Amino acid sequence: MDFKDYYKILEIDKKATPEEVKKAYRTLAKKYHPDKNLGNKKAEENFKLVNEAHEVLGDPEKRKQYDDLGENWQQNQQAYNQQHNQYQRYYQGDQGQDFGDFSDFFEQFFSGRSRNAGQQRPKKGSDYETEMEISLEEAFSGTSRIIQEGQEKLRVTTKPGAYTDQQFRIKGKGARGSGDGNRGDLFVRIKVRPDNKYVRKGNDLYQTVTINLYDAVLGNDIVVDTLSGKLKIKISPGTQNGKTIRIKGKGMPIYERPEYFGDLYLLLNVQIPEKLSEKQRKIFEELKEIS
Repeated sequence: MDFKDYYKILEIDKKATPEEVKKAYRTLAKKYHPDKNLGNKKAEENFKLVNEAHEVLGDPEKRKQYDDLGENWQQNQQAYNQQHNQYQRYYQGDQGQDFGDFSDFFEQFFSGRSRNAGQQRPKKGSDYETEMEISLEEAFSGTSRIIQEGQEKLRVTTKPGAYTDQQFRIKGKGARGSGDGNRGDLFVRIKVRPDNKYVRKGNDLYQTVTINLYDAVLGNDIVVDTLSGKLKIKISPGTQNGKTIRIKGKGMPIYERPEYFGDLYLLLNVQIPEKLSEKQRKIFEELKEIS
């Protein structure tokens, strides 16, 4: 089995802190995630290596064995497990084992540290993290995605009102534990893509709406888009540029309280004509004189 340099895979120094290990893992897992690299076998392989490296370097005990034993760490760990089983049988009455050889093994590979290994308990596997990107419309109505973690495909469903940095926990879908330890968990972090029409602030939405000069001066009914459909609103005569209109209950649904909504704020941008015909110019001049 070829030796895998987990520090090189995570692009970190051997003196990296646990926080730096976790940060590097998050960055690379996001970079190579299958959802962002559809059909890219190289990215899929890198994603697996990044998870494998984090499973070892993210676990203080495994990291210490990896650092101490280098490329032989996995083989030595397997050999230790076999000898440990012999050790247990010895004290259960199987006197055919040579305890002296067993002690030599401890001294050779673990420098006395493994004498207490028989007291170790099963350890839960490391947690995995991934990111799920959705549109604002999907955050409004709720959606689902199939994400792939290693060889497993999982469906993640969001309710209406999902928001950026919201985190879901899927139990038992992380790294496998040592011994009889349980698997870690998978944490899915939501990212809502910026929208080209709406700006979201909490559960409220903000939208800039351009109206012409004549509607601003004379007033009119106009139709605007909302995430729940088109809506007719009234522009009052003499509306000023920059005025904000609040439309109650037309913002985002409140998460896990879908019967309640934030508000929609319309910022009115009055568009001044850039070119006037002679007739229009004369009319404006007359208006100026009257004013």
